[in-house]
Amino acid sequence: MENMQYAEELVREFIVFRGFTNTLQVFERELATDVGRSFQVDKIIELVFSVYVPKYQADKLVSLLSFFKQCFSSSSDMGFISMLSKLELSILRYYIVHALQTGRQDKVVEFFAENGNYLLQRREEWLPWFAIPYLKSPSLDPQFRVYFSKDWFDALQLSFHNILSELFNGTRIPALLKISTEKNTIKRLETDIKQLNQKLSQLQALLETKESEILRLRSIAANVPEICNLQERNFIDSPSHATTLKDIDNNLLREGCHETTTSNDPHIGVRNFANGGDSLISANTSQDLAVSKSNVSSMSVNRLSSIDVETQDSSQMPVSEIRQEVLKEDELPEVSVEFQETFLGHTNPICRCRFSASGTNVASASVDGTVRIWTYGSSTPASKNATIYCGAEIMSLEWECRSDRLLLIGTADGGIKVWNVDAKRVVCDLNTTQEFPSVIDLKCSPVEPIFVSAAASRRHGFSRIDQMGFASLTVWNMKTWKAMVEILYEATLPLGKDPPAITSLSFNHNGKILAASATDGMIHMFDMSACLQITGWPAHDSAVSSVLFGPDETSIFSLGSDGKIFEWSLQNQGQVLWSRDCSRFCYPESEKICRHEIALDSNGRRLLVTSGSVRSPIYQVRDQTRDFKTLPHTAAITSVDWHPTLPIFITGSADHSVRVTSVL
Repeated sequence: MENMQYAEELVREFIVFRGFTNTLQVFERELATDVGRSFQVDKIIELVFSVYVPKYQADKLVSLLSFFKQCFSSSSDMGFISMLSKLELSILRYYIVHALQTGRQDKVVEFFAENGNYLLQRREEWLPWFAIPYLKSPSLDPQFRVYFSKDWFDALQLSFHNILSELFNGTRIPALLKISTEKNTIKRLETDIKQLNQKLSQLQALLETKESEILRLRSIAANVPEICNLQERNFIDSPSHATTLKDIDNNLLREGCHETTTSNDPHIGVRNFANGGDSLISANTSQDLAVSKSNVSSMSVNRLSSIDVETQDSSQMPVSEIRQEVLKEDELPEVSVEFQETFLGHTNPICRCRFSASGTNVASASVDGTVRIWTYGSSTPASKNATIYCGAEIMSLEWECRSDRLLLIGTADGGIKVWNVDAKRVVCDLNTTQEFPSVIDLKCSPVEPIFVSAAASRRHGFSRIDQMGFASLTVWNMKTWKAMVEILYEATLPLGKDPPAITSLSFNHNGKILAASATDGMIHMFDMSACLQITGWPAHDSAVSSVLFGPDETSIFSLGSDGKIFEWSLQNQGQVLWSRDCSRFCYPESEKICRHEIALDSNGRRLLVTSGSVRSPIYQVRDQTRDFKTLPHTAAITSVDWHPTLPIFITGSADHSVRVTSVL
């Protein structure tokens, strides 16, 4: 009943909008007297045989019969469709017979003039009837005599009644009611999803708190044996109390913070303390060291008190320096979210996720070799949703830049599949050479019908970067689906023999320049019209994971595997315009899961980075004070992308989920 009322409101709204005031009055009057809630066969029969036929309203009769055929043309029962066609034939013939019986041959001629082309589509059934208005006594003609009998008319009415009853008493309801039902269902589902997302956020926050507490307790437990040994030596050697506490502080500080302050690897201390957890140590400033020392000292006081060292003079301890725990992750404010939707269609960790050119569709891939195309929001049709089984690990995804029609998929076995979202099938299956089986990245030109593939040979290694061998770049024509030119560095470009693998590609706005980052820390710039390198510079001390042009084309961003982000000037080569250190998010252990990447929003003001933690940082470009962090997943964030025009980003995670988040 609720859906019926909603549908009636839609009809009333449309009538008022079109200004059909007379229709509105009739509609309201019939609603007040109507007690039925379905198709009424008797009223339809009365309309046909008491209105349309006697009043010679042939156009309305044809329209009504066409409407019935259209409504039930999708029926799986072909018998119904055949019966409707025969019923239409008989009713139109009755219209002609009635006009001849009442002496209105002109109406018959008019009927054939207006509907002749339509009737000739069934030539064999209608061709003799075109002569009937010119016969003197058609009721006596053996070919037409039966149609003038009362028995045939009674049989026609009975058949019409039975067929309509059979159709209308089935499961079919009007499309408007279907829309109303679906809309109400969508509203309920959206409400449920929002409530579940809120509950999920609360549970994730609680989980983070519990994990931090567990991590802190593990750290305390790991240092208890050393405290006890120091206490025992204190009573045996009988030194002064203040000296003993100072020694404890120094020992704990050396054990907990020595590697952090002296090692070239900023992640060693993280591994010793956190043991694989999500809380990280920031050890790049003297302030962090002071905080670490004060916390270690305060913990030593508590532990000595717990083992009955009550004679210690606590006034000699630097308790006033306590500020925060050593293992607590640097706090960034949580980004303000307008809405967030979670896609749970994958069953394995996400390796890549990308918005389409218009931003209406999303493609996401998991490590099991499946790619899913899906939509977010109830207003976007799901007709292009699909699942693609590639049979190999997905290394790269790229949408065609000029439309949402084609999706390119690069795999670890040298395959490049081209999926047509309209046809819902693979329209082209390309292959790289056996020497370079890993298709690391794909990038389509924003102007020309070409794309570039970055492939690499394989080797053994600890991380994704280490597993890449030597490089190969190939330019492909998207009309012929053939390689236009293959750029093998050792053969064409002066970069020496066995060049390091290319990790990321980026076109500028007109597709004339291609930027490519490499595992040796270099950024290379190519002139696509000549397929030659025009410049390049060493950007990082380690491999470059991701590279992309800035929105104004005057700068280029790069992310190193060491977690450092640089914005490079293209006008003054080698000049750094802006930088960030996100090594606390991109720690090496996470490189086993993903190859870290960055994404810029459409305005070029916000930079999103993948993360080995459950949250990703969102940096405000050239703003040192207004950085944020995303809402948490339950595992590492392995892929990121921004909507091409709106403040909406997407995050894929090792927890198998993909989230679309709109920020304020």
